[in-house]
Amino acid sequence: MNIERKNYPQLDTPVGPYVHAVSYNGLLFLSGLTAFNTAAQNQDLAAQAKVVFEQIKSILEAEGTSFENLIKVTIFVTELKAVEQLRNVLFDSYKGSLPASSLVQVQCLFAPELKIEVEAVIALAH
Repeated sequence: MNIERKNYPQLDTPVGPYVHAVSYNGLLFLSGLTAFNTAAQNQDLAAQAKVVFEQIKSILEAEGTSFENLIKVTIFVTELKAVEQLRNVLFDSYKGSLPASSLVQVQCLFAPELKIEVEAVIALAH
């Protein structure tokens, strides 16, 4: 069994007992990513979503892959009223390579100003 736990230097060090990602059997499982400790932390859902998907893109690039290999995303939001803004960010990020997806409204995330958290599963090209 070849399980590799990974942190990425371009992202903040995790604030809890977890790593940014775990790879296993050609798959990369991303922990929930948020706009915590970024300029977007106190901004709206769309601004936070952009930051989160930039983080995902940086991980994909570090792994030598792209959004084309994104298999599944699970998106947790604290408000559904701005979902149209979120959809625009998603279409801009995915560029036609649509993953399987779940969208779940939650009461809150670990910091009260956070509006979105995204988990993902990626097929690694190597």
